[in-house]
Amino acid sequence: MDVEIKENERIDDLQRNGYQIIQDPEKFCFGMDAVLLSGFVRVKSGAKVLDMGTGTGIIPLLVEAKTQAAHISAIEIQEESADMARRSVRLNGLENKIDIVTGDLREADKFFDAASFDVITCNPPYMIGQHGLTNPDAPKAIARHEILCTLEDVVRTAAKLLKPGGAFCMVHRPFRLAEIICVMTEYKLEPKRMKLVYPYIDKEPNMVLIEGRRGGKPRMTVEKPLIVFQEPNVYTDEICDVYGY
Repeated sequence: MDVEIKENERIDDLQRNGYQIIQDPEKFCFGMDAVLLSGFVRVKSGAKVLDMGTGTGIIPLLVEAKTQAAHISAIEIQEESADMARRSVRLNGLENKIDIVTGDLREADKFFDAASFDVITCNPPYMIGQHGLTNPDAPKAIARHEILCTLEDVVRTAAKLLKPGGAFCMVHRPFRLAEIICVMTEYKLEPKRMKLVYPYIDKEPNMVLIEGRRGGKPRMTVEKPLIVFQEPNVYTDEICDVYGY
């Protein structure tokens, strides 16, 4: 497949189905959080999936590789990232399975019908305002800080686009967990599953994976924790399995 690779871009192997992704390390490359979210989400055969704020399209590619989803849509506000995602889709010959829309997730209902998705995923910006240093490079700042969308924007849109009983899955930071649960509950996305991610077994968690069901009944399962490293630079078996090593 003849796909344009622009200056400073590279092609990375995703270790799944031979899939590859185009990235620009000077702009933004996917991290472990996106990979772990793709391993946490449960997608039934024939499901329609939406990834909000898809960046360069890592989550749609991994969900397509790992599940029997019928179709995966994605929305990304930054045209440069959306263009990279579209080219990665073409690179892998997945034009019939994945479509990438350039647009604001706060206005996603202009592109997609209400109550039309079985599963919605999101790896949103984690930082509020000046929480942490705002990266002066716009693509990274937009990906990391709530500049163009807030947690509430993400949850509100997911609630609008999910079918009744549909699942919303997100990766975020534990320091905002109380807020996450409150906002999800406010928009009738009942938290049903949660998993904390720890860099080492004796350290504090630095990520939380959470699933909410539209119109679900109150009862949440806290799954066993995920430990990333068993020793410096050595992944645990579970991480290796998620990555496909």
